[in-house]
Formats: sequence, C-alpha cells, structure tokens
Amino acid sequence: MANLGIGIIGCGNISSAYLRLAPLFKGLEVRAVADMNMEAATARAAEFNVKAQSVDDLLANKDLDVVINLTIPDAHYSITKRILEAGKHAYSEKPLVLTLEEGETLRALAASKGLAVGCAPDTFLGGAHQQARALIDEGRIGAITAAVACVQNHGPEGWHPSPEFFFLPGAGPMLDLGPYYVANLINFLGPVKRVGAVTSSATPTRTIGSGARAGQEIPVKTPTNIHALLEFHSGAMVNLTTSWDVWHHKRNHFEFYGTEGTMYVPDPNFFGGVVEVAGRDGVLTQVAPWDHPFGVPNAEHPKHGPLANYRTAGLADMVQAVMAGRDARCSLDRTLHGVDVMTACLTSGASGAFITLTTTCTRPAALGIAEARALMV
Repeated sequence: MANLGIGIIGCGNISSAYLRLAPLFKGLEVRAVADMNMEAATARAAEFNVKAQSVDDLLANKDLDVVINLTIPDAHYSITKRILEAGKHAYSEKPLVLTLEEGETLRALAASKGLAVGCAPDTFLGGAHQQARALIDEGRIGAITAAVACVQNHGPEGWHPSPEFFFLPGAGPMLDLGPYYVANLINFLGPVKRVGAVTSSATPTRTIGSGARAGQEIPVKTPTNIHALLEFHSGAMVNLTTSWDVWHHKRNHFEFYGTEGTMYVPDPNFFGGVVEVAGRDGVLTQVAPWDHPFGVPNAEHPKHGPLANYRTAGLADMVQAVMAGRDARCSLDRTLHGVDVMTACLTSGASGAFITLTTTCTRPAALGIAEARALMV
C-alpha cells in the first residue's frame, strides 16, 4: 500500500515514541515535525532524519496527508481544528479535547471536509487486552455484571520537573490517565449510559520532587481523587477510581465480574501483561498468552522490565481505515464518548448529581492476530 505523508506538531518526549515506532506499520511515513520552539523541532528532526518546519509551514505542506497533534492538552482543540482547516486528517494524543462542546465542533468540521479524526490511547489494541476482549466475547466468564477499574498513585510531581499542567483543569488523574481506562472499558463493554461521582483533593498544593525546581510548591486546581460509578448500556456497573492521593495500594487495574467467573486484566497504560481468570470453582489461573504481535515485548521499562510498546497502532489503523472506507478503532465518536464520560464524572463530583450522557458509540471492532499483523510492515 502507498504511504501517507505524516507530520507531527509537538516535539516533546512522546514524539520520539511515534517517530521510533511508526516504521513498524504499513502506510506511515513521517516526513516533517514542528514545534513552537524551533530548536526542539530541529533537534527532533535531526535525530530521526525528517524535516523541521514551523507550525504554519507544516500545515501548508502539500506532502502531508495526516498530522499528529502532540501538543499540551490545553492546545489539543485549537491545533486539531487548524489541522482540519488545512484539509488534513488529524490524530491526537489524549485527551482529544477538554470539553464536549469542543469535540462536537471538531466532529462537525471533520464531517464537512470529509476528514478523519482519531485519538489515543490505542493501548486497548494491545495483545493482552485484545485477548481479554476475545475471552469476554466468547463467554469465558459469562455476562459481565460489574467491574472495578483503578488507577492510584501519588501523582507526577515526584518525578516530573515541571508538573504544573497536571494539576490544572483539563488534567488531573481523570483526564490524564482516565483515557486509558475508559477507552478499554468501551472496548470491553460498549458505551456508558450515566455516571455519578464524588471528588476531592487531599492538599491545595504539591511539592516538585525533581529537577532544578525541586522543593517548589505548585497549586492544585483540579480534583486529584475521583471515585465514580459508571452504568453501561449493557447493564454492567463499573467502579472507576482515578486518584493521585494514594501512596500504596493492592488493588488491580481491572477486575471483571461475570455470571460464570472473574477476569483480571493488566494495566491499560501498556499493550501487554498477564490475563487471569477464575471460574465458579474459584480457582485462579493465568491465561496462556496468544501469539498477538502487539503483545510481544519490544522495549525495556526502568520499573516494569520488558514490555510491549506499539503506540502508533491506532494511527496505523486509522490510516488503513481511511483508505478502505471503514470505521477506525480509535475513532472520533469513541474518543468523544470517552471525553463525555470523564468530564461528566468531574461535573457529577462538583454537583452531587448523576449525569445521563448525551453521546454514545459502538464498541470498536476486535483486533485479532491476523488483523494486527495486517497493520504491520
């Protein structure tokens, strides 16, 4: 298949992952990068042998068909809007937008121009999560009646040298890490019907723990402790916790409770991991990993050891979807429904009321072994 020209706006840390992993996938050729800081763009371009451009010049570049938006969350809406206005398909890092209204504007603009919009996270396409999806779909633990999804730690101020943006509206644990969990819940269970939540923050400030500014206090302006209840159209009820007010815990990332058993699913921030299942007999067993290409370790994590990292898979799937005229798995509709879920949780926490969602979506198509291999070079 012919390659589509890919451009990247935003040359921070995550850009190296896209530039490094894009060559694994069919149809992707990164040709140019841009950043408000031209020095950052020039350095990244030299590292990966691509062209460095200003943002304006990249958007005007006729050799580019798709632009990846890797800017800070507060700029995601405005940059994606500019990408669409330039007549190019857009793929954004999470979150796509910070409000449902911004997302609806992008949806209308993309539809008017016949363009696609996709958004990370794509980790739910990973080997472990797709194997868990296949087991759920075949009825291994029966009908899912309830689940627990949990991300808990003490936040990024301990390791990030400039963590202010994590604690501003539009971030916090719900909008920073919640997308991984919500996208995977939609993958497993489909759309959410309504949500209710309570929210808080343990402290009004945080102390930077690393870098030149270590010891400096920064304000906390968004909830850092969110406990939500999600009711799905399928009938399943899910407890979703996202908290940066926890020093240690023993909770699992995902526990799915079905009429025939229980399933434990690994961290949705990664593509691989171990799936465990217990039946009615209560005997817990590890599921032998299947031969899925997005479950094969290809990187070394300083804390977790060997892991599978195939970020860019969602972009590759979107590019092939555009060419084939099919639905992309990391589609705008699913991403926007995820934004609706997360922002409704925050609104519910502030108001004390359950909120019925105004968006919906379908489950993404499963990505089995053959489908995943078809995305790769």
